[in-house]
Amino acid sequence: MKIYLAGHRGMVGGAILRQLEARQRKGEALELVTRTHAELDLTNQAGVRDFLQSECPDAVILAAAKVGGIHANNTYPADFIYDNLMIEANVIHQAFKAGVRRLLFLGSSCIYPKEAAQPMGEAALLTGELESTNEPYAVAKIAGIKLCESYNRQHGTDYRSVMPTNLYGPGDNFHPQNSHVLPALIRRFHEAAEEGRDEVVIWGTGAPRREFLHVDDMAAASLFVLDLPRERYEAITQPMLSHINVGCGEDVSILSLAQLVARLTSFEGKIVTDPSKPDGTMRKLMDISRLTDLGWTPTISLEQGVEETYHWFLKHGNNARL
Repeated sequence: MKIYLAGHRGMVGGAILRQLEARQRKGEALELVTRTHAELDLTNQAGVRDFLQSECPDAVILAAAKVGGIHANNTYPADFIYDNLMIEANVIHQAFKAGVRRLLFLGSSCIYPKEAAQPMGEAALLTGELESTNEPYAVAKIAGIKLCESYNRQHGTDYRSVMPTNLYGPGDNFHPQNSHVLPALIRRFHEAAEEGRDEVVIWGTGAPRREFLHVDDMAAASLFVLDLPRERYEAITQPMLSHINVGCGEDVSILSLAQLVARLTSFEGKIVTDPSKPDGTMRKLMDISRLTDLGWTPTISLEQGVEETYHWFLKHGNNARL
């Protein structure tokens, strides 16, 4: 089976690549195809067309995306909606034109309305207003789901979508402003502990609750969904409500998360909240019953995962995205 993995240098794509390579080492007959951004710009329609026509993969995993935290989404909304729309439209359409029958699209939990009932089930999609801080990105991800569903309806393809909760782990972006909350906290508390600071300020009130999933669990879930027999996937989904949530089923407050990171980084000072900064959605917990009913559950606890991620940061700090 020939698989094109788009976004193999990203955190999620890298985790999927590691698991596919592990399958190869175990003797599974897989041919993996990857391209760096320098080799293939996925926003370039002609380039994507020529590449997929030439390679003709059996399956495509679309893990490539422009991603970032609240600050990045607020600062670069046009970049987030344009780049992600172009990537999705080009890869999904050109995969169809190249005869690719199976595709897996990776989305985001931000597709759900900001006032969605908790935990958020797949049926909450398009039932209310999105969170304003990342609406452009969310709209692009919703478009990706609907592209997959529409090609399935019109052309009989087998294009699937998985919606991860907040992800973290090896290969994350640790930039202090453009990263997501957990890697940003890891870097901030690590530096504060090293410098002997008395306090660390975190954005918002600390009250919002978030769910976190280790990227290796996300990779395992993605391949699990990709490997499902078509009849089993279609039996638990609907033609225009076909995406599957991926999470751990538990959430934690941002303040509690900061306290965990402080402990694991040996920071002994005070944690100060800054209510002048945006909180974002107050709670985002995924209903993962659709996935667990299929037989998949995560294996990495939050404390174990954060501790492993911190050790990865210490080892790879010079090469991490800082």
